[in-house]
Amino acid sequence: MKRKKKKLSLGPVFTIMIMALVIALVSLVFSLLQVRGEKTAIVNGSLETSMVSVRNIFSKEGLTYFFSNSVMNLTLFEPLILLIVSLIGIGIGEKSGLFKALFTRFKKVKLGVLTVFVLFLSITSTFIGEYSFALILPFVGVFYKYVGKNPVLGLLTAFVGLTVGYASGLMINYDVISLGALTQAAARVEVDQSYIVHPFSTLYIMMTSTFVLITLGMVFIHKFLEPKLAKVKPEEEENIKIDKNALMYSNFTFILMLMVLSYGLIPGLPGGGFLLDSNGSTYISKLLSDGAPFKNSIIYIITVMFMICGYIYGKVSGNIKNSNDYSVGLSKSFDKLGYVFVLMFFASQMVSILNWTHLGEVIGSFLISLISGVQFSGIPLIVTMMVIIVLMGFLIPGTMDKWVLASPILVPLFMRANITPEFTQFIFQACDGASKALTPVFPYFIVLIAFLEKYDTNEESKITIFGTLKLIMPTVLLLFGVLVLVVLGWYIIGLPLGLMGATTL
Repeated sequence: MKRKKKKLSLGPVFTIMIMALVIALVSLVFSLLQVRGEKTAIVNGSLETSMVSVRNIFSKEGLTYFFSNSVMNLTLFEPLILLIVSLIGIGIGEKSGLFKALFTRFKKVKLGVLTVFVLFLSITSTFIGEYSFALILPFVGVFYKYVGKNPVLGLLTAFVGLTVGYASGLMINYDVISLGALTQAAARVEVDQSYIVHPFSTLYIMMTSTFVLITLGMVFIHKFLEPKLAKVKPEEEENIKIDKNALMYSNFTFILMLMVLSYGLIPGLPGGGFLLDSNGSTYISKLLSDGAPFKNSIIYIITVMFMICGYIYGKVSGNIKNSNDYSVGLSKSFDKLGYVFVLMFFASQMVSILNWTHLGEVIGSFLISLISGVQFSGIPLIVTMMVIIVLMGFLIPGTMDKWVLASPILVPLFMRANITPEFTQFIFQACDGASKALTPVFPYFIVLIAFLEKYDTNEESKITIFGTLKLIMPTVLLLFGVLVLVVLGWYIIGLPLGLMGATTL
C-alpha cells in the first residue's frame, strides 16, 4: 500500500515570519540593484515627481530601525488597540447573558437568512471605515455561536462582506471624505481648477452594489464556502439565565443612550453637537473628518453601551452577582484569544519592515507608471486600472496609501478620457476592497486568522494563512467579478452615480 503524503501545513506565526524574511531579502536584492520608482505627488497645487528607492533592512540603518522599534511597532499597531477596546464590550455582553438572550431566539432561522443579515451588517458597517473589522468580526463570531451555526462560516462571511463590500453601503464611509479631498486636488491640478467632488456623488452605485453583493454573496457563500466547512459541534450549555425583565431594562437603557448619542450629533442645540468637528464646513465633514470626536471614538462609544447594558442585564438577571463578576466578565471575549496577541506582534514587525523598506511604494509607483502611458480609453482603460489597483493592494493594503500614489496620475488620465473623478474614485474603492481580502499583509486578515483559530473545532485540519486565502478566494473573486460588471454596466448605460455625480464629463 502506498502511504499518503502529508500536506505541508505552516502555522500562521511561522508563515508571517517567512513572509517578513522574504520582504527583507527582496529589499536587500532590490537595494543592491538600485531599484527605484517615480512617485508623483501634488505639492502646492502642482504635480511634482520624485524618486523613491528600496531601502535595505539589512543595512546598518535598517537594523538600527528594526531593533529600536520592535516593541513600539506593537504598541502603535492600531488594529490591536481597536480590537482590545471592542472585545471588552463584547465580553460583558457574553458574560452577563445579554447576547444569549438576544441571539438564541434566532436558532430556528434558516442559514440563508442569517447569511444575508451578516452580509448586510458587514457591508453597511463600512460606514465606520476599517473600525468595522474590529467590531463586526468578534460580534459575528459570538452571534453564530449562540444561534447554533458554525462561527467559522460566520467569520468568513463577515470578512468577505467587509472587504469586497468596502466601497458599497447605504451611506458614505470615513474614507470617502479623505479620498474625495485627494480626488478633487488631483482633478484641479492639471485639468479643471474649479472642479468640486461632492461626498454623495457615488451614493446610487454604492447602494445598488450593496444589494447586488448581498444577493449573489449569499448564493456564492452557500455554494463554494459552506460545503468546505465541517458541521459545528454543539457546545455545552452555559449556566446563564435568560430573563425577560432584565432584557426589557437593558433595552430601555440602550434607547436612552441612543438618544444621548443623537443629541451629541445634532448641532445647534444647547450643549448639542459635542461629537462633531466644529471646523467642518458641511455636516458630513463635521461627522467624519479626522478631527471629529464621533469618528475617533465610535468603537469606544459602542463598547461603553455594551458595558452599561451588559451590567444592567447581568445584575437584574442574577448572572452578575458582584463587582468582581463584572470585572472578570469584561475579559470574557479574550478566552482562547491570547493567540491574537502573538499574531499581532509578528504581523506588526512584518508590516513595519514592509513600510520602512518602501518596497510597496516602489512597486506601486511602477505599476501606476505603466497605466500612465496607455493609449486607450473607455472600458479597456477601466479594466486595466482595476487590475493595477488589485496588484498594488497585495503590498499596500492601506486605502489612503494607495490613493496618494494613484490619484495624481489616474484622475487627470481618466478625465482626459472623459471619465469623471468620482467614477474613477469608486472604481478604485471597489478594487481596494477586493484586494484587502486577498493579501496576508492586511492587518485585519491576521485578526481573522486569530478568531478562526478560536472557534475552529475541526481536528482534521488546521487554520493556516494560505489555507484561509484558498478557502475564500472563489467567493471573493466571483463577487469582485460582479462588481466589475456593475462598474462596466454603469459606464455603458451612463446611469447617474449619485447626487451630482455622473460617469462621464
